[in-house]
Amino acid sequence: MARINDNFQKLPGNYLFSEIARRVAAYRTENPDRELILLGIGDVTRPLPAAVVAAMHRAADEMGQVSTFRGYGPEQGYDFLRETIAQHDFAARGIKIRADEIFISDGAKSDCGNIVDIFAQDNRVAVCDPVYPVYVDTNVMSGRAGEYDPATGKWSNLCYMPCTRENHFIPEVLQKPVDLVYLCFPNNPTGAVATREQLAAWVNYANACGAIILFDAAYEAYITDPAIPHSIYEIPGAETCAIEFRSFSKTAGFTGARCAYTMIPEALVRDGAHLRDLWNRRQCTKFNGVPYVTQMGAAAVYSPEGAQQVRENLDYYRKNAVCIRNGLLAAGLAAFGGENSPYIWVRTPDGMPSWDFFDLLLKQANVVTTPGAGFGPSGEGYIRLTAFGDAEKTAQAVERIRSIL
Repeated sequence: MARINDNFQKLPGNYLFSEIARRVAAYRTENPDRELILLGIGDVTRPLPAAVVAAMHRAADEMGQVSTFRGYGPEQGYDFLRETIAQHDFAARGIKIRADEIFISDGAKSDCGNIVDIFAQDNRVAVCDPVYPVYVDTNVMSGRAGEYDPATGKWSNLCYMPCTRENHFIPEVLQKPVDLVYLCFPNNPTGAVATREQLAAWVNYANACGAIILFDAAYEAYITDPAIPHSIYEIPGAETCAIEFRSFSKTAGFTGARCAYTMIPEALVRDGAHLRDLWNRRQCTKFNGVPYVTQMGAAAVYSPEGAQQVRENLDYYRKNAVCIRNGLLAAGLAAFGGENSPYIWVRTPDGMPSWDFFDLLLKQANVVTTPGAGFGPSGEGYIRLTAFGDAEKTAQAVERIRSIL
């Protein structure tokens, strides 16, 4: 008889955003006349930039002609996109990342989850707390997390790095060696950003003990402070200890189109193996590449017209973030993030449990948020709001929340 992967059975309950969707659907069924405003799941609402759509149309037309039709593309991504990313995202910032160190994929979420394939099962893993659930759940699925303790909300084999108000939601460098360290800046869910000095401390730590930093930079486009690094590779020495993940989803509205990219420098070597080559082997075996039409759209993001249109969308969401942050601060809530980040991390009133506050806002204000408890033990007592909604509805949601407090 076939046996299942028992690690899937260890996962407690639903995936966070599936549980939110379940509660929202149940409320809508019971209250069909109520208009909900969604500030929970970080899905964009602005349409794809016109330059991206035009490029996709041209690419689709090419696919309809014998002379320009394309079948399977390279698993690593087309050279035209890899080279464009290397030039605009890295060389323009003085970072030496080559096109052949860039891998195009269908999402940063996919890559953050799949990257564990190339690491041994007994690697020691450190995660921020609160944490994006994918980092934890994929290590559970691969048998690396140990056993779950419902009393603490922690997995026995994972090292949790508290990110709290007291340390400004930035994890302190560990005093013991681990093998894999997940870092996400600008952070999901807290909206915190790390300084050059703070990232340098982590790079020094990783190089000293042989750890690998898995650096999620999916929200780097929201950084406006020139002192804040956009890439881990702005830090000297990162090329020998870090893998970076980026995405077009929250930058250019590709949540429905699906396109992202992961950087693994050739200099990153462990156990005598180049991690770039291991990832390439993994992708060639398990992945057939991102569609040509999508990659042509992604390349258009870097055109003069595309870049301007992307900036306009980013500014739209940034204004939403300011609206949420300032509105909730004015309402007497402790609010963090929203600066250099599309996420606002809000303390619940009077120590209310985060799922209780989620339900209160859903049922009384008709606003959907994300409960902090879903991001780990240190997330309890907070909720996360996103700036990706419609501007008018975002302002309305803030007023609804203020009215019930």
